[in-house]
Amino acid sequence: MRTVRAEPCSACPYRQDSPSGLWAHHEYEKLRQYDEPTADQPMAYFACHATPDHYCNGWAICHSNRGNEFDLLALRFAGRPPIPEPKVPLFGSGAEAADHGQRDIDDPPPETTAKAEKLLSKYPRLEWS
Repeated sequence: MRTVRAEPCSACPYRQDSPSGLWAHHEYEKLRQYDEPTADQPMAYFACHATPDHYCNGWAICHSNRGNEFDLLALRFAGRPPIPEPKVPLFGSGAEAADHGQRDIDDPPPETTAKAEKLLSKYPRLEWS
């Protein structure tokens, strides 16, 4: 059974300290869909970019039972795995995370480039342009 990662990876798009412009535009757009009412959300889960055998920690915390009106449909289908307490500041919604992440896509700051190079050296399956 897949579990929610114990803490967000260093490049989690839900982390407030994650650099802007790290992921592709369409990856950030996926985050917005989980802000929808439960019945309108994608049934697909959001895997961790670093460790895809786990559910994304930031995604699970941001969208599940943390003052939000809606549950994550994907986690309902997964049998409602336990969701850990947050360990770092996360954005309050998928839209906030997406807006932050998309802000610098066209001109990523040096910290974004450094983070991308670190991720690519550790996880060659990832792509960055």
